[in-house]
Amino acid sequence: MQLRPYQEEACQAIHAEWDGGRRKTLLVLPTGSGKTIVFSAITADQVRKGERVLILAHRGELLEQAADKLFRSTGLRASLEKAESSCLNAWERVTVGSVQSLMRPDRLAKFRPDMFGTIITDEAHHVLSDGYQRVLDHFSSAKVLGVTATPDRGDMRDLGQYFDSLAYEYTLPRAIKEGYLCPIKALTVPLKLDISAVTMQNGDYRASEVGTALDPYLEQIAAEMKRVCKGRKTVVFLPLIKTSEKFRDILTAHGFRAAEVNGQSEDRAQILADFDAGRYDVLCNSMLLTEGWDCPTVDCIVVLRPTKMRGLYCQMIGRGTRIAPGKDHLLLLDFLWLTERHDLCRPACLIAETAEVSEAITKRLQDADEGMDLEEAESLAQEDIVAQREAALAEKLKEMRRRKRKLVDPLQFEMSIHAADLTAYQPSFGWELEKIRADQAKSLEKLGIFPDEIESAGKAQMILDRLGQRIDAGLTTPRQIRFLEGRGFKDVGTWSFNAAKMLIDRIAGNGWMIPRGIHPETYHP
Repeated sequence: MQLRPYQEEACQAIHAEWDGGRRKTLLVLPTGSGKTIVFSAITADQVRKGERVLILAHRGELLEQAADKLFRSTGLRASLEKAESSCLNAWERVTVGSVQSLMRPDRLAKFRPDMFGTIITDEAHHVLSDGYQRVLDHFSSAKVLGVTATPDRGDMRDLGQYFDSLAYEYTLPRAIKEGYLCPIKALTVPLKLDISAVTMQNGDYRASEVGTALDPYLEQIAAEMKRVCKGRKTVVFLPLIKTSEKFRDILTAHGFRAAEVNGQSEDRAQILADFDAGRYDVLCNSMLLTEGWDCPTVDCIVVLRPTKMRGLYCQMIGRGTRIAPGKDHLLLLDFLWLTERHDLCRPACLIAETAEVSEAITKRLQDADEGMDLEEAESLAQEDIVAQREAALAEKLKEMRRRKRKLVDPLQFEMSIHAADLTAYQPSFGWELEKIRADQAKSLEKLGIFPDEIESAGKAQMILDRLGQRIDAGLTTPRQIRFLEGRGFKDVGTWSFNAAKMLIDRIAGNGWMIPRGIHPETYHP
């Protein structure tokens, strides 16, 4: 098994978390980037150490996929803990287990609590459910790796109730840049779909009401798809089976070779195989294909199941992000959903770190008549936001000069060093959510950062770590940034310490006046 560079990094990071005492850690990889390969490698590592490994999943297809990929990538065979099959007398060191089976008290009681040294939970965004918790509590001494492709920031805070850390995250934009997933082009279809009357159920839009609200628009949607999706291999996600079946018939009437699959389809495997082989060009489903199904040649996704859950949205889009010969991008259709709520997932949610960035990307996409590459939209949106932040920072700097504060505002530091990850940071795990500690505040003040506007211990530690890295790299200090940017110099955070020191010495030698011939707005050391 030859791991990709980021997969090697992920394995090393996971072992580092366990070695550091953080026994419950998370791995986040986007759909299509090989999360099963990574946890198979981790499984092999733990078996070599003499441990038994339990791989948990909530669906039979996921168990079969895990066992198959484990064998193909490592040569390890796994016993099965599901229904009538049991691993209790098996010789294999790895077990793939169904949560629905293992969670039963009478079945769980047959297992020694120390039987497994490592537990891997596939699709770990389900881990907070009662069934998973019952199993994990029984094997409480085991190290745990949660693997998921789909946590949003809210999910991460929830998962932080159980997991101790995030070992490694490989983002969708990075995977696209490095050529492991295909670029995404989002096209906003000028069709207004009114779902403002749809109510909520279990934190998301009620599927039955979405189906009813969507019904009057199906003919128009099919007509739009005929205009932009012809010649593509398209998957459509719908809220209800009856809506999915009706839309299949409408698409067929519009000239598509459309098929439909659902949980009750007896010929589901054959339909999926025929779609993969190109006998159909559109596949409709009612949320069946969000997990456990791969068809790399899919190059168009239509989401007609609006959701406020970013994880679910990413799973739907993930069906089309794999690379395939002749496929240069994934086309993602986005509609103008009319809703009173403002947390509906849109294409921007796939790459945006904050609501601010998401709103700016969505505006860019809606202004693009022919669609736009998501990364391009994100880059332009970031420029818009930086301009807004620079204006806000200018006002802050004026206030700082009036107050003559000697310490640097965290926002000024983050923008000066171009640290988007600092600006977008949101705490997820327990210790990160705590208030900034006294020792952190003292260290930040010593290094020149004003700590009062840092809202959490996690953010404080991230800034401290970045300051340490900058010292080691010989880059400017916060005080140098404050002094020079206070006199109009730009992006001082990108300069070297020595370059900033030489300029400050020249200014000091000139009676604290900027020497003739130096123009702060254009000066570069």
